[in-house]
Amino acid sequence: MSEVRRDSKGRKLLNGESQRKDGKYEYKYVDAFGKRRTIYSWKLTPSDRVPAGKRNDLSLREKIKEAERTKDVGIVPNGGNLTVRELIAKYLSTKVSIRQNSKDAYAYALRLIEKYPFSNTRIDKIRISDVKSWFIELHTDGISYKTISLLRCLVKPAFQMAIDDNLLIKNPFSFNLSVLLSDERPPRTALAPQQEDAFLNFIQNESYYQTYYDAIYILFNTGLRISEFAGLTKKDLDFKRNRITVDHQLNRSQSMVYKIGKPKTAKGYRKIPMTPEVKNSFQRILSTRKKPKKEPVIDGCSGFLFIDRNGNPMVSQSWDGIFRRCREKYNATHAVPMPNVTPHVCRHTFCSKMAKAGMNPKMLQYIMGHSDIKVTLNTYTHIGYEDAAEEMLRIMDTASKTPADPGTSHATHAV
Repeated sequence: MSEVRRDSKGRKLLNGESQRKDGKYEYKYVDAFGKRRTIYSWKLTPSDRVPAGKRNDLSLREKIKEAERTKDVGIVPNGGNLTVRELIAKYLSTKVSIRQNSKDAYAYALRLIEKYPFSNTRIDKIRISDVKSWFIELHTDGISYKTISLLRCLVKPAFQMAIDDNLLIKNPFSFNLSVLLSDERPPRTALAPQQEDAFLNFIQNESYYQTYYDAIYILFNTGLRISEFAGLTKKDLDFKRNRITVDHQLNRSQSMVYKIGKPKTAKGYRKIPMTPEVKNSFQRILSTRKKPKKEPVIDGCSGFLFIDRNGNPMVSQSWDGIFRRCREKYNATHAVPMPNVTPHVCRHTFCSKMAKAGMNPKMLQYIMGHSDIKVTLNTYTHIGYEDAAEEMLRIMDTASKTPADPGTSHATHAV
């Protein structure tokens, strides 16, 4: 009969367990792939104390349970020895069909991640608490909620890929970011009709910014994404049929590379009707457009509506700056400040206007180029009591003016 092995405290050691002369415990086993593995810990059980000067860690028996669980499901030990940075790089290597602006955003995110020791941690050692601590560290360092959200959108699917590859069991990024950090960004809500009119009137009569009035009016009355508007060329405007063809967008990378890309979604390919006022605005833009010394050509496209001082087509970043300065000038000269106004707010305002006017949601989805009807229907959640009351009175007024059917009885029917 074999002798019962015990540790320095007299406790019975199980098969595979042993204690070294320095007091450290170890456990030897064969993993799911037939490789010999050894687990180490200064503690045999969770209640043990770690020797002075040694790093606290899971106990040996906790690690054994984890190893057995991963063995049962065929999990590769040690997360395949991949670090967070290496996993993200591997994940990005599979994203071959993403648009250039997405590539630039991901490249920026990876550079930011590499600045933190977190990026060099082995993926199987990452716990939810580690992720939360890292996000809090980012926020403390002045990284915006928007950027942290971008990082999460990159790292979370990378860890999901590791799960699919049997490198991990759980995704430590699967929690709601808003529970941990508050979104400090101002809400992008639609402007009220009075606000839209006030802003447009200000632009129209402002000596410097009035040159952009027609562009801003178009954005408020077409629902175009700013990248789609920036990419419009003369050939995209059909004044005979009064419609705008949207089949591309213009973007500029952080390295100042201009690129023509596909619309944001498959539904982004569409034709948008031009109202007479929108048509007039486009025609004024073309009639006052200064011909550059050399017409810029981006991926075969030329004839862009707005050209900057460097002879390049104006992109979304240019328009973001114009809107910001217009709002600042407005608020400096008006007692009642204008809320946040951006090109996207113009798009959201247009969508809300059409929803409140009763446009069929599917038709509105088409004009907006939304990939999912849910995105369009969310616009209807901005409709409040006044909108509902106005619509109800309009319908009741219409019904009261409709001649009654002679064959219809005025008797009260039980419901």
